[in-house]
Amino acid sequence: MSVSQIEQRIEEINASGRPPVVFVHGLWLLPSSWDRWAAVFEEAGYAPLTPGWPDDPDTVEEANAHPEVFAGKSVGQVAGHFAELIGRLARRPAVIGHSFGGLITQILAGRGLSAVSVAIDPAPFRGVLPLPISSLRSARPVLGNPANYHRAVPLTYEQFRYAFANAVGEEEARDLYRTYAVPAPGEPLFQAAVANLNPWSETRVDSRNPERGPLLLISGEKDHTVPWALTNAAYKKQRRNEAAVTEIVEIPGRGHALTIDSGWREVADTALAFVRRFH
Repeated sequence: MSVSQIEQRIEEINASGRPPVVFVHGLWLLPSSWDRWAAVFEEAGYAPLTPGWPDDPDTVEEANAHPEVFAGKSVGQVAGHFAELIGRLARRPAVIGHSFGGLITQILAGRGLSAVSVAIDPAPFRGVLPLPISSLRSARPVLGNPANYHRAVPLTYEQFRYAFANAVGEEEARDLYRTYAVPAPGEPLFQAAVANLNPWSETRVDSRNPERGPLLLISGEKDHTVPWALTNAAYKKQRRNEAAVTEIVEIPGRGHALTIDSGWREVADTALAFVRRFH
């Protein structure tokens, strides 16, 4: 969405009186990865908003032709961008995020900006300690070269297959790669990698804020990038919030592509059922 399209969409949402839902994508994807989800939530009576990260191109083709536009995006910058958009909504929205979008979802919730939140295979925040080998392998295309901190980094098909599409067949994996995969900024991965050594890390989450609101964490059983150990560690920290509901669910047989692969509807329905309870 362009700036003017986002402004128009926010005006439409505010005028509609429907409860808003903001979707936050993660690395190597675009807002279009949420299109089917937005349709499901709209049909259920919600007003979806699918903004991108700053400077996101509109299409996968444009993104792959101009990868440089992704470079230099930090977790703090993206969280601030979504906080500003949420501040223009007349009602606190539900916020749903995947991967680094799941981390940003929790940052926004910790600021008291969301009515209810769903974090799907979320990137770890400061204080989440496990370092699964599969996560390190998934991040190697970026973290393997320190110069990638300031670059936009694409994934090869083989890298995407391991990090995203390991739980689907070869034909579907190739289709997902062609349809959705785009370059991503390296900086957020470096920020997450050193977060527990940096007290001022932009990946900090205020999990104890009584205004955090209900939170559901969703984990794909076969996720290489954010396996159960990471999502469950986040849940254990978040559940210490005595003022808000905190729940976790594991989706059997699913990898990191669970929001875009052929089983996306099961995940969307799980998120929708949780949102409906509180929003």
